[in-house]
This record gives sequence, C-alpha cells and structure tokens, in this order.
Amino acid sequence: MRKPHILLISTALLFLWACMGPAEPAGPQDSDFVTEYLTPVRIVCTQGAVQKPEHLLEPYVGQVSTDEPEVTTFGKGGYVVLDFGKEIQGGLQLVRSIAGSKNVKFRIVLGESVTEALSDVHKPGSTATNDHAIRDFELAVPWLGSVQVGNSGFRFVRVQLADGDGGEVPLVAVRAVSQYRDVPYLGSFRCSDERLNQIWQTGAYTVHLCMQEYLWDGVKRDRLVWMGDMHPEIMTLNTVFGNQAVVQKSLDYVRDKTPSTTWMNGICSYSLWWIILQHHLYQWYGDKNYLKEQQAYLTELLHTVMANLDGSRENYKDGRFIDWPSNDQPDVIHAGLQALSVRALEAGADMAGWLGNASLKDECLLAAGKLREYVPDMVGNSQAAALLALEGMVDAQDASALILKNGPEKFTSFMGYYLLEALAAGGHYAEAMDLISAYWGRMLDLGATTFWEDFNYEDGKNAARIDEVVPKGKFDIHADGGAWCYVGLRHSFCHGWASGPTAWLSEHVLGIVPMGVGFSEVYIEPHLGNLDWAEGTFPTPYGVISVRHEKRPDGSVKSSVKLPKGITRL
Repeated sequence: MRKPHILLISTALLFLWACMGPAEPAGPQDSDFVTEYLTPVRIVCTQGAVQKPEHLLEPYVGQVSTDEPEVTTFGKGGYVVLDFGKEIQGGLQLVRSIAGSKNVKFRIVLGESVTEALSDVHKPGSTATNDHAIRDFELAVPWLGSVQVGNSGFRFVRVQLADGDGGEVPLVAVRAVSQYRDVPYLGSFRCSDERLNQIWQTGAYTVHLCMQEYLWDGVKRDRLVWMGDMHPEIMTLNTVFGNQAVVQKSLDYVRDKTPSTTWMNGICSYSLWWIILQHHLYQWYGDKNYLKEQQAYLTELLHTVMANLDGSRENYKDGRFIDWPSNDQPDVIHAGLQALSVRALEAGADMAGWLGNASLKDECLLAAGKLREYVPDMVGNSQAAALLALEGMVDAQDASALILKNGPEKFTSFMGYYLLEALAAGGHYAEAMDLISAYWGRMLDLGATTFWEDFNYEDGKNAARIDEVVPKGKFDIHADGGAWCYVGLRHSFCHGWASGPTAWLSEHVLGIVPMGVGFSEVYIEPHLGNLDWAEGTFPTPYGVISVRHEKRPDGSVKSSVKLPKGITRL
C-alpha cells in the first residue's frame, strides 16, 4: 500500500521512467481511496485514573482476543492524549477487551493541535467547534469488540472514559484510520537546503490530504470546494501528481452549482479564478474536448465579468474579496480585482481563440486593454503589489522592493504564493527562498506536518509548538491566534491554499516552465540562488521530466535534463 507521503525514488529510476514516457499525452487519472491503520507514536499526557497507557503505543494485530494481558485501563474521567505523528484525514478505532462493564462510553476529542485535543466545544467562550466535521463526541465502545468512527482532520486525540459502573475499563488499542487517495508522487524536489526540501514535501502532503471526493480546502474545516482557493492547490497538484480527474470534477461541481450571472461561492474574484484555471488546464494538458464542454458557460461568464466593468475600472458590486487579511482594506481589494480582471479577460481571449470564437476574443481583448489603461496604487500592500506586478501593470522591481521591505510579517498562507511569484518576476530568487524558509519554515518549527489556513509570522515568535501542552508564558498559536472566519481553534491547520512553495520551488528553482498548448514544449532555466545543487522530477502529459542542476565554482550551472518523448525543449 502506498503511504501518503513523499515517495523516495532513486534518481536513476526516475531518469529511466522519464525516458520511457508515452509518445502521446495521457488523460486525467482517477485514483482509488485506501485505508491505513496507524498506531500512536507518542503519549502527550495523561490525567486521572489511567494505568499503563504505554500499551497503546504497541501495534494491534487487528483482532481482539479473549486473552489480552497487555491493556490500558481507564477510570471514570481519566484520559490520555495520543499523537499519531502527522495530520491525517479519517477517523479512529477503539478496541476493548473482555474485562470491565459491558456498557461504557468514551469521550473522543480530535485535534490538529494538542490544545485542540484538550478543548471542549461545550465550554462557554471556547472557539473549539464541530463545524464541518464532528471532532468532539461521546462514543459507545462494545465489550470484547471494536468500533470505528469519525471523519475529520487531526493528528492528536484525547480518549477519556465518560461513564461506566465505576470500575476500570480496559482498552486494547486506539488506532487512527487514515483515508487518502492512492496516487503516486510523480513530482519530486531535493536541494542542498534540507529545510526547503521539507517545505516542498509538506506542501505536497497538504494537498494530498485535501484530494478527497472533491478538492477541499481543508480536512477539518472548510471541507468545501472554494474556487479561488483552488488555484494554488491545483498548481501544487499538477506539479506533484500530474493530471488528476478530481480537478475537473471540482471545477465542474462549482460551475454546475453557480448560474453564470452570479459569482462562484458568492465571491467575484472566485469566478475570475475559475476562468484563469480553465486557461491553465488547457495550456498544461491540451484537452480540447474538456475545454469545449466549458464553452457555453465560459462565454456567458465572460460577458458577466465585462458587464461589471466601468470603462477602465473594475466595478463589481458584491462579493469583493482577495484574501482575509486584506478584507477590511478596500484599496487593496480594488487593486487585486483590477489585476485579476485583466488576467481573466486575457485568459478568456486565448480560450475564445482556441475555440474559434473570434468575436468573443476581440471583446475580451478590448475590455482587458481598457482595464490596462488604469493602474491602481499599490498602497504599500504586498498583496496588491504582487497581483499588479504579475500582470505587468506595475514594475516588478518596484513590487519586489515593497514585498521585501514588508518581509514575512506581511505574508499570508494563500497570497504568499503570489508574493513569491512576483519576486521571481523581479529576479529575486534567493530572497524568495529566504522568505519561504522564514515563513513556511516557522510553521514547521512549531510542529506543523501540514500547512495552515493562515499564519501570523509575529505570533510565531513566542509561540509554543502545536505538539505540546502550552507552557505558561508562551503564546498558544492555535487557541489565541486567528481572525475573521478562523478565530482560535476554528483555524484549519491543513489548508491546501497554503501549499504554494511546492509549486514555486519546482517551477523556479528546478526551472521547469510548461510552454505550448498541452505541455508540448518546455523551457528549463534553473535559479539556484544560494543553493549548491537541486534536482527533481516534474509530471507532464507525456511522462516525467527529470533534472539535476549543480553550481560550478565560477557560479555557472551545469544541468542534466531527461525529457519524455513528445516534449521539445526551447
């Protein structure tokens, strides 16, 4: 069974794999779900009447016996907090032996942090919730049997005896039930900086967990298909897993739920992102039949967008949103919407041309050209600067200077990807890697195994790790942080939109840029910055590209590249 983490594949094997790629592009792949049972790796803490909790760290064979000498016993109210070592999507299995009362209930509290596992959704003032997934509940556990329950995102669990006849209740095992798509990690990334390697892997794993029936934002909260949030997720997914049917399924789901005269998820920018994603998918995979399926809706949606323009300015009446930290800054939202409108309309013009609709192409180009006549101010904001720079509406050097001045303190999990993209546009690759190491790396320093919905860099300076009981005097990054819709423990600690560095490192450090419709051509230009070397693989419709770049003593770069048949290097 394939485990849901980065598969370590030898360079030689990957080179062979790349050379054996098919001559024709492959279509989207769908994958089955698998279930994996995980034994806890650590006892975080216990309280009350719990004896021999260390037995819960021993592997369980999957069958309870009438003779179970090694058990953990619980008295009423006693609990243990277990750590499964990494965030998972799934549930929990509890196994009881022959002894003890026949009718008992355990309290189960799942948590993405230790604090959350110790929380109480019923306590007045608590920010802990059962939103989107039940993670705090009581469970009847059968005598001499097992029960499997739960469907959430978590790493930690509190198991507490809630009631009984007053005697001790023995548990044979507590196992996590991890559910994920059995999909290979075709993309890979390694370099001379181990911290960047871990960040790349964590971003890939974050998106893997979110690849459920649809492409979700998060596995605890926001188990939903949010269209704008999907853009960085899909960039990572394409980089790591290649062409996956869950992407088209999710794009079509939101399309079918949203009339073309209204905004996807009630947010105008999210309809713009849908247009941008359709353009991206056709460029990457060249699936003309899929693009034709979008033609009627795409045409109507582009006309809806153009109906919300006022000459050279965007003029959306509702659903105005770029990201949460800028949600109370109308000038930032305006700048972002102006830039995204240009991007969506120019993408629409391309797609209209590919679909043979010359009149729609001309309409989109005319509207986009008009929008380019007016450039909003960057208002000292990194997000506004990045989005404007990526459309060439402000100088990339000016935007980079502002982003670097603001530093990681102004990064956000979602928009941080576009800040990195803007820095690349300005040629600031080494500085971008430093910011990746600082911002996303600090989440790792705090115990993250997946990247978070949002992260305030300043909050992290005096914060306790999420895998420990918060010591006195330390900031609780989960319970005390957050804002907007992610206040406190409602905050999602596995959010696919935070995976941007994975896609960025593969594209800009490995230097692999798809060109031509359907990835028929590729441009390879590595940017090692301060790295000594970097190597990796990159999935395409024709097979896997393999590269290795090494910096020579004179600063030049020696590259080895293996391309599958069907792709031309420019």
